[in-house]
Amino acid sequence: MTTPPFAPPTSEDISRVSEQLGRPARDVLGIAARTASGEPTVVATAPRLSDGTPFPTLYYLSHPGATAAISQLEADGVMRELNDLLEQDEDLRARYRAAHEAYLADRESIAVVPELAGVSAGGMPTRVKCLHALAAHSLAAGPGVNPIGDIALERASWSPDA
Repeated sequence: MTTPPFAPPTSEDISRVSEQLGRPARDVLGIAARTASGEPTVVATAPRLSDGTPFPTLYYLSHPGATAAISQLEADGVMRELNDLLEQDEDLRARYRAAHEAYLADRESIAVVPELAGVSAGGMPTRVKCLHALAAHSLAAGPGVNPIGDIALERASWSPDA
């Protein structure tokens, strides 16, 4: 688990993440989470890419096993269920809003990108739009920071500890 500042990625990290993604990794600031065996799981990506494009997704899920497991949850309709839960549970909404604020603070500690003002990732703070981004946030920041990401990881058929 790692939040800013990140240790710079090694050339081996970049090569491995590029293999995981099936494309060249771009603008990686560091590896924000790894499996127990050291495999990159979440990359931290610059808030503004080198070509000038604003990039809101600071924490990006890269591990193929994690990505597949979270994709299965999305296919199974878990996002709809979590949106319903979010609508009904005031405490969950408050913790999800706090996760949104934590995400923004992490990203803005690296760079403030005016085009991204108030925009975090995964639908925060009001809906569940992308479990991949929310699980990545949980893996990077640790348990208890992003409650929806935590739920997704609990339900996933993948674990960083395996």
